[in-house]
Amino acid sequence: MAAIFRLLVLAPIAVVVVLLSIGNRAPVQLSFDPLGGDAYTVTLPLFAVLLGAVMLGILVGGVSTWLGQGKYRRAARDAAKEARTAQAEVERLRAQLPLSATVGGTIATLPATMNR
Repeated sequence: MAAIFRLLVLAPIAVVVVLLSIGNRAPVQLSFDPLGGDAYTVTLPLFAVLLGAVMLGILVGGVSTWLGQGKYRRAARDAAKEARTAQAEVERLRAQLPLSATVGGTIATLPATMNR
């Protein structure tokens, strides 16, 4: 199912990219000099400039999203650490529980210090 979905989505995108590349082969000058000089000028096909801009946009968007979700990843790490600590405490308390207090794996009676 995933292969069919991938084919249905990626095939039209590939066709559009190929058509864009064939239709926009004319060279354009890409200048990185804000003052209008020729110091940082590159001549590239138009499709290369367009595809490069799209790739750069995807990269910048992905990095900004990853950085923006940092607080949620930190909260997940903290919650996992707290869960491990709580599980270790449960295991420690079960080890302290006397064997006479369990009947068939369930707690029958607790010592007076453990009742609330």
